Amino acid sequence: MNEEKQLMLGDELPQMQVSTTDGIKNLPQDYAGKWLILFSHPGDFTPICTTEFVAMSNRVDEFKALGANLLGLSVDGLGPHFKWVEWIEENANTAVPFPIIEDPLGNVAKELGMVHAKKGAKTVRKLFIIDPRGVIRLTMTYPPEIGRSVDEVLRSLNALQMSDKYKMAAPENFPNNLWLGKNVMVYPPPQSNQQIDARLSGMQEGKYECKDWWLCYKEV
Repeated sequence: MNEEKQLMLGDELPQMQVSTTDGIKNLPQDYAGKWLILFSHPGDFTPICTTEFVAMSNRVDEFKALGANLLGLSVDGLGPHFKWVEWIEENANTAVPFPIIEDPLGNVAKELGMVHAKKGAKTVRKLFIIDPRGVIRLTMTYPPEIGRSVDEVLRSLNALQMSDKYKMAAPENFPNNLWLGKNVMVYPPPQSNQQIDARLSGMQEGKYECKDWWLCYKEV
């Protein structure tokens, strides 16, 4: 039984040249210095995928404000891609402003681990958040029958950028955690008595607040 390829957190996006509705793209070089949201969908002219593309397209300015580009992929050719984009524009009054990779043989999808044998020959709903260095920082995998939340993609991107900037961690549902609000967390927890003492000293100096020595947080 062949093992399905899986890209892991911290892996670099494989270098490849792909054909898209916006011409040839070289991954990840053409997106160097930018965040990239690369996501697969099971197929053109399918209902759930259409709702996702409408939602992604309507939120594209929010992704741009975070310095991120969108790039779709399915095991379809350019012809169906163009006709589907045209259908979305005519029937949902929404232009699709980002490119879609054509992959009729499924080679790109397989290289990226977007085809899961137990879910058929089509791509699952796989999504990568790739940082400006071309490193995979977050993955999401949804089955074909469940659409993704664009809110969660944007939230995750925002949290990753916050973590990189401040060297802090994001609590559940950051920046809207019911317990800690917009605060971010001091991370990682102390791993030695010396680190515990340092953490407690930081609390006494007012650098952050703590519920305990292992759970500290602050505003940024």
